[in-house]
Amino acid sequence: MNFMKHETAIVDDGAVIGRDSRVWHWVHVCAGARIGKGVSLGQNVFVGNKVTIGDKCKIQNNVSVYDNVHLEEGVFCGPSMVFTNVFNPRSLVERKDEYRDTLVKKGATLGANCTVICGITIGEFAFVGAGTVVNKDVQPFALMVGVPAKQIGWMSSYGEKLDLPLSGNAKAICPHTNDVYTLSDGNLIRDEFKL
Repeated sequence: MNFMKHETAIVDDGAVIGRDSRVWHWVHVCAGARIGKGVSLGQNVFVGNKVTIGDKCKIQNNVSVYDNVHLEEGVFCGPSMVFTNVFNPRSLVERKDEYRDTLVKKGATLGANCTVICGITIGEFAFVGAGTVVNKDVQPFALMVGVPAKQIGWMSSYGEKLDLPLSGNAKAICPHTNDVYTLSDGNLIRDEFKL
């Protein structure tokens, strides 16, 4: 075993967990799960069968990553945030064939106690604030808050709010990385600084 597993954790036969990952107290990883390298699964995390979790993701305490949820590299899931996989669940109606795919792209942050409604894509390095309810696609680098989620700004890949309007044409430089962010027609593009 090339990952750390706490004695109380359950990892079903068939699950794939990458090198240097950490599986903490009372975690349950189902047999079909595919988890990358250097991932942290905090206390009381559940990972379903039809789930992929990319390298270096951090899933904080009390998060359930249900079937058809896919996390790319470096996604942060804050404590007790919620994924769904059925849009209109009923206990008396079987809907396992109606699961909707949810994709969280590279480097995105999902704040504590936020809820992500199934069937959407959250763009690269987007930042969803604590307690937010996300019910539609989120653009890369967008800062989203509220119920339902509303964009209030733009975030750098470093995790700092950029001094940019929501729309129009403008540029900003991240003081931590010197990356240049260009806003054009409502889309933000990053030009990574190279030495």
